Amino acid sequence: MVGELGPQIQEIGEVVRTAVAPVFLLSGVGVTLTLLANRLARVVDRARTLEQVEHGTHANDLHELRRSLGTLALRARLLGNAIALCTICALLVSMVVVALFLGAFVDFRLSPVIATLFIVAMLTFIGGLLLFLREVFVAIGSLRIGLRDIGGERP
Repeated sequence: MVGELGPQIQEIGEVVRTAVAPVFLLSGVGVTLTLLANRLARVVDRARTLEQVEHGTHANDLHELRRSLGTLALRARLLGNAIALCTICALLVSMVVVALFLGAFVDFRLSPVIATLFIVAMLTFIGGLLLFLREVFVAIGSLRIGLRDIGGERP
């Protein structure tokens, strides 16, 4: 009986070694999700602050305030979609790990399924990163550094 367990344990050990790379990828996606969630929280906080300011704002500054809120809304949508894609990526990578272990237990060729899951996971991660990059460009484009002089007047 012990002789029969040896090859099974070796096979499971091989699956664990194979699953290490997707697990590291999963860790990286988790860090990315944390970064995206933190950025989204900052955008939401800034939007709430501006919405409170909106009630006491003169008509002259109201247009600028609403434009800023529109930019924040766009950034929030981009970040929300990036979070959704990265979460889907994490789920797909998790399914890759599960499929690797299932493949070790069932006598069924799962390599096409595993490859497809991994490719789709990478495409969703790429999509999430592209949305994040777009959000960064929107954030940089909305900066108003140096538009007011020290006295608070516009140039």
